[in-house]
Amino acid sequence: MSVLFSPLSVGSLSLDNRIVIAPMCQYSAEDGCMTDWHLIHLGQLSHSGAALLTIEATAVTPEGRISYGDVGLWSDETEAAMARVLEGGRRWSEMPIAIQLAHAGRKASTHKPWDGGAQIAPGDPNGWQTVAPSAVSWAEGENPPVALDADGLARIRHAFADAACRAARLGLDAIQIHAAHGYLLHEFLSPLSNVRDDDYGGSLENRMRFPLEVFDAVRSAFPAERPVTVRVSATDWVDGGWEVEQTIAFAQALQARGCAAIHVSSGGLHPAQQIPVGPNYQVPLARAVKQAVDVPVVAVGLITGFEQAEAIVATGDADLVALARGVLFNPRWPWHAAAQLGGKVKAPEQYLRSQPHQYRDLFDFGQ
Repeated sequence: MSVLFSPLSVGSLSLDNRIVIAPMCQYSAEDGCMTDWHLIHLGQLSHSGAALLTIEATAVTPEGRISYGDVGLWSDETEAAMARVLEGGRRWSEMPIAIQLAHAGRKASTHKPWDGGAQIAPGDPNGWQTVAPSAVSWAEGENPPVALDADGLARIRHAFADAACRAARLGLDAIQIHAAHGYLLHEFLSPLSNVRDDDYGGSLENRMRFPLEVFDAVRSAFPAERPVTVRVSATDWVDGGWEVEQTIAFAQALQARGCAAIHVSSGGLHPAQQIPVGPNYQVPLARAVKQAVDVPVVAVGLITGFEQAEAIVATGDADLVALARGVLFNPRWPWHAAAQLGGKVKAPEQYLRSQPHQYRDLFDFGQ
């Protein structure tokens, strides 16, 4: 029997298999509000056969967006727009849906990727002043962020908690807190971006303090029976930066606070990163974290092959695999994996006649 298509629980959330869809920014929101694009995008992925669909990085404040096209969850308007998309998707799919809550920190205020992705200066159209742990720019020549003071830290903690309350009202099944890829919470963790000399900088304990406070705020605001997870960058891939041993300490601290799963990615903090990109390049990082915690661990990054994904979970390197760009390219990836590995996936009745004769036990029909 395929391990990839065996069930697993993340906290109290039961998953049909070990495939999750990672959050993927679409840069197609208007003033933080989801649009018809999100209904189309999330709707098609809700029939992919994966066990969990994660909404893209969702900013908890307007200045926490990566770009002016990012989704937000900071107001009644953004909540209502998301509710409309969720209502449309849930009418036709019972797939659990999680949301990634995020703040982009010093990497905010940018053009959309297909427009180059460069920083937009404060005062320019679609630009704003960024904030961060320290007034250290992401790249040379950029407008530096403003270092957050005590009031700023409190405001962002509250914003994360408020977004978690909105996520609960929307009926979302889980929250993932974004502490990876060089965005705000990762910026606090890494000594390359955090040069503070107060209780939030210096030692590992101090650098973990604000991300852990944010986790506590979200965990307190979200219903106890629904899981809160965290996405981490296990290493900066830069000498002197955040690395896997510190990630393990952070993961253990999160587990002690009730974190239900750790999603292990890497990089994104510094332009000098040297990433050895290739199939499974982040799996050893997931393995290291999994060996140190007792909660499920998610591996991600160039996982494209069916046998490759099966091996990752079957050997215990990780408990789940996350698909991102690969599932955009092939939105039925889990169907094809199940066909090859002897698994079953949920599919809508409208797609009954698409089932190939040789795989007639592939579909578990229903919504």
